[in-house]
Amino acid sequence: MKTILSTLSIVGLSSLCTIAASIVMLQSASAAPVNGMNKGYVGGGMAGSVTNGGTGSDGLNFGGNLQGRLAIPNAPISVRGTVLFNGNNSAIVPVVTYDMPVAPGTNVYAGVGGAFVQNEGVNSPIGTRNSVVLNAGVETQVAKGIVVYTDAKLGINAYQGSSASSLGLSGGVGIQY
Repeated sequence: MKTILSTLSIVGLSSLCTIAASIVMLQSASAAPVNGMNKGYVGGGMAGSVTNGGTGSDGLNFGGNLQGRLAIPNAPISVRGTVLFNGNNSAIVPVVTYDMPVAPGTNVYAGVGGAFVQNEGVNSPIGTRNSVVLNAGVETQVAKGIVVYTDAKLGINAYQGSSASSLGLSGGVGIQY
């Protein structure tokens, strides 16, 4: 349990640092238009839930994510798909996001979608039942064809037997296509 909490702390701190760095870049940007990231990618990394529904078996958990982004040409929107998983369950989370460039090769994004839990009633990194999801994150190209991403997903009313919402954090590395 201590290792899981330590890992979740690292993922959370990494997410906050990435978001803070993007805000600083946004504030220091000139009035000239900024070209953010306009390519799609697929990647994977860590994920974890930092909330629980209050029923005892739906607490903090750690796992992984597989994520993809399909950029819509000439539009500030993307279609994203994420699979969140742990040792007991998985969830598919499709979302549509509004992407805002904040620096060359870097976007912040926010959107809405849904979480579809494989085994309802069993804890996943986004709750124990299907739910509406709000998503916010940051993505940046760190080298030619390599992307680093981090985001937070809020599952609304995401636990069976509870009206609690779930908060999942994830981050990873992707390859552009």
